[in-house]
Amino acid sequence: MEQGENIIEIEDLNFAYPHEKKLFNSLSFSLKKGQRVGLTGHNGSGKTTFFHLIMGLIKPLSGDIKIFGKSRKDEKDFYEVREKISLLFQDPDDQLFCPTVEEDIAFGPLNIGMSHDGARAIVKMTCEKLNLTGYEKKITLRLSGGEKRLVSLAAVIAMNPVCYLLDEPTAGLDNGATERFLRYLKDYADTYIIVTHDRELLKNAVDMVYKIDDCKIIRV
Repeated sequence: MEQGENIIEIEDLNFAYPHEKKLFNSLSFSLKKGQRVGLTGHNGSGKTTFFHLIMGLIKPLSGDIKIFGKSRKDEKDFYEVREKISLLFQDPDDQLFCPTVEEDIAFGPLNIGMSHDGARAIVKMTCEKLNLTGYEKKITLRLSGGEKRLVSLAAVIAMNPVCYLLDEPTAGLDNGATERFLRYLKDYADTYIIVTHDRELLKNAVDMVYKIDDCKIIRV
């Protein structure tokens, strides 16, 4: 894709969970390749839900979700999306389900058809980028919260996505791990949305900030 091309285009989207008030009302938003965006909003405003709609994990009541120039409605429409856009879940335990660190990192590349040798090379390179070398054989369940967060990031990075959706990516990370993460974004990622309440992270990692407010997304 060329810089400036639309990756995500959302028009007139409406969504509500069953038996709850409407969360999004005629929401519109677009993300172009090369944009680094922060997304804020009060707890319960729908930030995580917004990511899940983009990935096709839940369906809107109405409206158009267009990704890479194509409207996405059915499950099969999102196969390509999930190969090219990586979602970092807010809770690492929702992302990590393999016995060891290397298996969690390799899962995505293997799932899209990469050879075992290729996946091993990706694991090695990704661990080096996030200073996780030596963690490959560790049992994921025995890691600390911060370590699980870094492994989750590694699993996302391993897919080499066109775009990242990062839900509270530095929660639980110490200063050193946060610096490694920011360095990775600066050196290797050019298009992403970060959901965070961390003003310092927004200052250092994004070019523009949006807020979910009153069922819509507005630039702030």
